[in-house]
Amino acid sequence: MTKRSSGILLPIFSLPGPYGIGDFGKSAYNFVDFLEAAGQKNWQILPLGVTSYGDSPYQCLSAFAGNPYFIDLKTFVELGYLSKFEVSKARLEKESKPIDYGHLFKAKMGLLKKAYKRAESTMEETLTDYLKEQGEWLRYFALYMAIKDFQSDKAWSDWDREYRHVGSPEVLAFEAAYQEEIKFWVFTQYFFEMQWQRLKHYANQKGVSIIGDLPIYVAEDSADVWARPDYFKLGTDHKPLTVAGVPPDAFSETGQLWGNPIYNWKQMKQDGYRWWIERIRHSFTRYDALRIDHFRGFEAYWEVEYGAETAAAGKWVKGPGLALFKAIHKALGPLNIIAEDLGYLTPEVKQLIEATGYPGMKVLQFAFDPEVESFYLPHHLTQNAVIYTGTHDNETISGWLDNIPKKEFRKAVNYLKLNYDEGLNWGMIRGAWSSTANLAVAPIQDFLDLDNSARINVPSTIGNNWTWRLEESALTPALAERIRGLTQLYGRDR
Repeated sequence: MTKRSSGILLPIFSLPGPYGIGDFGKSAYNFVDFLEAAGQKNWQILPLGVTSYGDSPYQCLSAFAGNPYFIDLKTFVELGYLSKFEVSKARLEKESKPIDYGHLFKAKMGLLKKAYKRAESTMEETLTDYLKEQGEWLRYFALYMAIKDFQSDKAWSDWDREYRHVGSPEVLAFEAAYQEEIKFWVFTQYFFEMQWQRLKHYANQKGVSIIGDLPIYVAEDSADVWARPDYFKLGTDHKPLTVAGVPPDAFSETGQLWGNPIYNWKQMKQDGYRWWIERIRHSFTRYDALRIDHFRGFEAYWEVEYGAETAAAGKWVKGPGLALFKAIHKALGPLNIIAEDLGYLTPEVKQLIEATGYPGMKVLQFAFDPEVESFYLPHHLTQNAVIYTGTHDNETISGWLDNIPKKEFRKAVNYLKLNYDEGLNWGMIRGAWSSTANLAVAPIQDFLDLDNSARINVPSTIGNNWTWRLEESALTPALAERIRGLTQLYGRDR
């Protein structure tokens, strides 16, 4: 991030569209056109992985696979694999705002399976070649998903014992006998990747870079843990010994108990961090830049005993540190990485980020505590930083301004000269865009001055997150023109 620019944060699932969830269809291309018209050089998204219970893109069934929900069904209609009537009958549009993941799981996956049945005979060679090209991760993911379906969708640690070991005779026999079920998952990844790469190419041609998002951890119930249990701290019952989270903080009095298994860093180091190198390599086939979530966990991570009700009783444990990133750099060369360095930062964490050279994140909502001189204030920022009005975990700017204490509100007003004529939200965006940070990003909700009903996620809660969708009519030429004007004013359009 050495060049001054700006961008908008909008998850793929939040795009408008007719199929129950944002996808790689027409609305995605329309949004790229909007970014170009608004003078934006970056589109930041959230992780693209296959979601499971809780629907969080930070708890995925694979660290490598893409979410089939994002496949544009129009492609299958055009290819003759689905009819318009079949798609209409699935009632995806009527269940789309907010996103109904339960309906998607039945209806959209049902349509994808129907499309595969019709494509299977003509695509057999293509899918076989694609599987060979992608290699180990796709083989294990497709096999894992087929067995998961065979095992009534249970977590892999609860499967029949003979299927819990990736190399067991029963698993190898299943792989030989259930090729059709396995190839369905290869089919989803083929079309996911084809459509995504087409969209990314279109964005890049328009001068828009894609900033991806990499969760630090993988889900307990994932192909990654099943295929390489030696890379994780698991007991003899295949359950984690300890799990990840963060200690009590501003988001939660009891901390955040994420529940992800902890990496066996000793084993990963012995293997030359091969799994991490391949994960990062794979990510850069999809994105132009990569935000790595919870970066401080590489220096030291919060470890909680498995089965604990909250994260409060955890402890800090040293992570791999700079050695991991030296191995990645040696294998892949310089990479455009953003370090999500929010939360409790020790001198050691700051030293790690400085040693990597990656820009860290600065959130404007955290800058106006009246009792302290916050290092998130724009005048404290270096150029090697990314400033946000807020992230997917924050309130919208409108919601935040409505809920903060009066003293904090007054400090924000005085510092940024906020006023209602300009719009309080626009004053906050101006504060980010005018800063010295090389990259400034704001969620689309902040440009639209939406309240907390448009919030993406409330940390430490489950059930009402990851469901917000944008109205197509919100992306007006007038809005694009106003964003472009602000971007030009602060030299972020060159």
